[in-house]
Amino acid sequence: MSEGEVKVLGTWASPFSTRVRIALHLKSVNYEYLEENFLESKSELLLDSNPVFKRIPVLIHGDNKPICESLIIVEYIDEVWSSGPSILPCDAYERADARFWATYVDDKFFPALKRAVVSGSEETKRASMAEVEEGVVMLEKLSKGKAFFGGDNIGYLDIVIGSVFEWIKVIDKCTETQLLSQAPCLLEWGARFSSHEAVKDVLSGVAKLAGFGLKLKAKI
Repeated sequence: MSEGEVKVLGTWASPFSTRVRIALHLKSVNYEYLEENFLESKSELLLDSNPVFKRIPVLIHGDNKPICESLIIVEYIDEVWSSGPSILPCDAYERADARFWATYVDDKFFPALKRAVVSGSEETKRASMAEVEEGVVMLEKLSKGKAFFGGDNIGYLDIVIGSVFEWIKVIDKCTETQLLSQAPCLLEWGARFSSHEAVKDVLSGVAKLAGFGLKLKAKI
């Protein structure tokens, strides 16, 4: 089932694209990466592959089989390329807990991060920063005592949180809030995660993301 060509439609600045590529690297899967410039236009391949949401990332496997939405794609990768290291926890409760925190990151934490970076309203920024600070405290508690959220190795939650970690650093850089100075365990985890072989060549870098954030703010 794991045979066939693999393509990823993504955008370099998107944490959702980043997590898909990290999962493929963990499984040592060769793939073709197709960059989408969503600030300008969307390719016909993207619109055909994801006609419902019309957004990245999309993984195309084999005979033009598109899989959409990053969390679904990561689980698909884990199931299809089962010979590599497991991404999701084997224990049912731990798997459910990891999915819960992944939903929190996607539905609440990252949207607050994004609003804090690109919003032109000071009131919105203050409210968003309060949410981000609360989230960093929770992730700090969640990270204590383990090399990775997945235990001794990178797992599902590491990929999810790690894909947005540089955006926390962008806020620290742009606002001088130093959120991560109050989360030493999370900061140490971030250094381990960012230097991992499956991760280090995928991350964009804080300075580049900060510049992108300014462009996105101007466009919005």
